[in-house]
Amino acid sequence: MQIMKAKYLVAAVALLALACSLASAYDPSPLQDFCVAVKDPAPALFVNGKFCKDPKLASANDFFFPGLNVPRDTSNPLGSNVTAVNVDNLAGLNTLGISLARIDFAPYGLNPPHTHPRGTEFIIVLEGTLYVGFVTSNGDGNRLFTKMLYPGDVFVFPIGLIHFQLNVGKTNAVAFAGLSSQNPGVITIANVVFGSDPKINPDVLTKAFQVDKKLVEYLQKQFWWNNN
Repeated sequence: MQIMKAKYLVAAVALLALACSLASAYDPSPLQDFCVAVKDPAPALFVNGKFCKDPKLASANDFFFPGLNVPRDTSNPLGSNVTAVNVDNLAGLNTLGISLARIDFAPYGLNPPHTHPRGTEFIIVLEGTLYVGFVTSNGDGNRLFTKMLYPGDVFVFPIGLIHFQLNVGKTNAVAFAGLSSQNPGVITIANVVFGSDPKINPDVLTKAFQVDKKLVEYLQKQFWWNNN
């Protein structure tokens, strides 16, 4: 029974992602049935997306990604692990305007505040209880929207807005996410602010956060974990 429920939930994720794409796809619309991605044919060339394989050479494997039923390792400082399925590892997604992710959480694990610059995201919880939320832009007053999610619940994070997910339970949690881009990107706020390469001048961050410079320098020396 549990397996059947999981199958229905995953199917719902796929359908909702497709609906999101059709309603307002952020990526350019395809001009053919599909455009299976291939590596750039020449280092001097760059396109907004991926080059296309000859359609006659495409196979079923170009549209296939196995293993999202397998739990991921969450034994890291964040207690979470994101398995993204996008155009980089599923070439058949090229030009289709959608992607997918599995998010595993250890007890009290966190998918930290981050943003997807090129895609709206929605998640559906399969196991556990998640506290989720997003913050609006400066012009909207940086309002915080939060919700407690249980198995079967769905929540949407608008494109570009900072959002997070926290497992508030004593057991593992699992969620699936659909995104309205073949390559939505991810910017983890703490990582980019304190873990950039090279480092941001501490004077900038001291002024921005209105804290002691020694605290900024301490934070910049930490290892900022990437759970993607």
